Amino acid sequence: MSRAPEVAQPARLHGLPALVTPHTRLLVLGSFPGATSLTHQQYYAHPQNAFWRILQAILASSPYEIRGDSYQNRIDWMLSKGIGLWDVYASCERVGSLDSAIQQPQANDLAGLVQRCPQLQVIAHNGGESFKHANLTRSLGLPVYRLPSTSPANASWSFERKLAAWREVFGLAGLL
Repeated sequence: MSRAPEVAQPARLHGLPALVTPHTRLLVLGSFPGATSLTHQQYYAHPQNAFWRILQAILASSPYEIRGDSYQNRIDWMLSKGIGLWDVYASCERVGSLDSAIQQPQANDLAGLVQRCPQLQVIAHNGGESFKHANLTRSLGLPVYRLPSTSPANASWSFERKLAAWREVFGLAGLL
């Protein structure tokens, strides 16, 4: 007698803390960390995710500006540039890493975060799933932009095309 294959049941996952300072001017909101990011407890930890390469291409005056390649060095550098990171979801159920697999999401307290960032000028959603919450972020009284996802799953956009779109928003935020 053969058994039916077991189907993985989604587990309740919890996201990463907000990375902001009182000097944050641009908040980048993802949807929810992928499996690699959760395992490493680091935003955009998947080696094929273009997030850190895009930031460096836009903001670094030289390839040596970030002191070392540790995650903490990248975070310190990003925060010093006025960029903050968080996700729209605090927790969700999901198998794998795809946004399309997110179930039962619980939103983060974005209004509370804005209160912690008095210099915040712009919110940018990294990808379509995050941008589904644009009405909420617009209600916070700040300009809101949709950025192309830096995920390797967004293969229809080249690195150069993603970079150009991100650079435009950083310019609108006065960060260039």
